[in-house]
Amino acid sequence: MQNKLQELTDRLYNEGLSKGKQEGEELLAKAKVQAEEIVAKAQAEAAQIVAAAQKQAEDLKTKTASDVRMAAAQSLAATKKDIETLIVGKMTDEAVKKTLSSADYVKELIKAVAEKFTTDGPVELAVVLPGALKKELEPFVTNELSKTLGAGVEATFSKKVSGGFQIGPKEGGYFISFTDETFTELISEYLRPTTKKLLFG
Repeated sequence: MQNKLQELTDRLYNEGLSKGKQEGEELLAKAKVQAEEIVAKAQAEAAQIVAAAQKQAEDLKTKTASDVRMAAAQSLAATKKDIETLIVGKMTDEAVKKTLSSADYVKELIKAVAEKFTTDGPVELAVVLPGALKKELEPFVTNELSKTLGAGVEATFSKKVSGGFQIGPKEGGYFISFTDETFTELISEYLRPTTKKLLFG
């Protein structure tokens, strides 16, 4: 009887041990699978983070390179324009100022322009002239030019006009400008493309 009891105890023990061992192995296998899944997920997330960081770095590098290229191009264009303006300005400013500061030349120019206003009959004109040429031009405008045109010419002298003149109908409300500034701008527009080509190809 005792042998049977011992045998039963041993069998229960062995079955329990076997079952516990099996459950332990199943739990261990399950835990191992879960651990592998966690590691795989972590690795995938890490790879995504690295890929995103690399893309951001690449985008930043591309943007920075593009910004640097644009800044360099703008700087070069501005420098070329400054050089062009300097050279064209040097070529035109002095010559235009000298020519339009000559009382004799301004007289001829005023006469030619004023005659175009009076082709359909006498028109009273208003002329703004350089203050520096008042002594030479005032008698010419108020006497000689008025007689030639057969109409009154009102002359005003301004320090703002350094050379040349502005002219228009006395009652017309507009002026045509023949000042050194307008001539310089006009001549510069013609010289600029040629100068640019000569300087920069």
